[in-house]
Amino acid sequence: MLKGGRPVIGLGEQAQAALLSLLDRVPRLNIHSHTLEMHVDRDHRLDLVVDITAGGQDWTLVCEITSNGQPRHVRAALHEMDEYRQHNNSQWVSVLIAPYLSPQARKLCVDDDVSYVDLHGNARLIFGNTFIVREAAGSPAAEAREMKSLFKPKASQVLRVMLQDPARPWRVTDISEAAGVSIGHVSNVRNALLAREWASVVDGGLAISEPDQLLDAWAEDYEPPMGKRLRFYTPLHGSALQQAIGKVVGARAKGGTVVLASFSAAQWIAPFGRHSTQFFYCDNDGLERLVAELGLERTAKGENVAITVLKDDGLFRDTIMPAEGIRCTGAVQTYLDLSASGERGKEAAEHLRQEKLSW
Repeated sequence: MLKGGRPVIGLGEQAQAALLSLLDRVPRLNIHSHTLEMHVDRDHRLDLVVDITAGGQDWTLVCEITSNGQPRHVRAALHEMDEYRQHNNSQWVSVLIAPYLSPQARKLCVDDDVSYVDLHGNARLIFGNTFIVREAAGSPAAEAREMKSLFKPKASQVLRVMLQDPARPWRVTDISEAAGVSIGHVSNVRNALLAREWASVVDGGLAISEPDQLLDAWAEDYEPPMGKRLRFYTPLHGSALQQAIGKVVGARAKGGTVVLASFSAAQWIAPFGRHSTQFFYCDNDGLERLVAELGLERTAKGENVAITVLKDDGLFRDTIMPAEGIRCTGAVQTYLDLSASGERGKEAAEHLRQEKLSW
């Protein structure tokens, strides 16, 4: 690729080995030469050039190697590749190589008619009558860790705030104040969103440009909030149960924090079907209040009340009041909890999404 700078040490050799290994498996394909860092002039060079013959025709694979395969960086690399693609001959094949290319990044390559290879095992090479496509399962450990970090408790507070109104441009300081997290933490989330092109800078602020893609990825990697999960039985039912619940989750309730969660929250946000169990998030003082008001008894099975005593109270910053005297988790958090609650939960989650999260 024509550019200044140098690839990360060792990445060029890894990229070359991955490409050559892939080509070696193609019948009747001969590799004549391969050169790393072919200099064009004093300021520019091609990262990797491989000359081959396939199907009786000569081809030159001109490769751009990038250390970051996130969509934002891939888009920039593709833009740079256009610089020489406009002047190459018909035997040149443009190839992008990265440690890992996400499905979104791979689609960018396909849309731009650029072949690609990543070190995780994904590949798509097209030239003449040769068509090579490989899809590797999962993602590298480093990518998985980075994705999970985007959905950790503090980062989740940022995402929940922004997803309340995805199109709104947020300044970093405003997000920090609204989410109750440090400016540094907000900046990390901002960079991760921009790299994946789930957010964009609009009118000087950060807005979620792809809320559905973000929510899909979050649901796939979702881990329920950390805390102590308890099972109880209450003898209350009907209007008596609802009155008792109102006493502990209402805006004026005293003695700790308690909110409806999961199916119980969805019943107020986007009713889909009743569930025999009541679900709550609370703090320690709220637990005492729940036990007292609902007459709860611990049980190992047959519970009709499920409570999570949260380790981190950040989730309480995103509660809503869908009706007077009722407080529950917001639509996004409720959707995530339902998505992780079996087949019935997934159905309720999709109903809620259509009703309240159709951006």
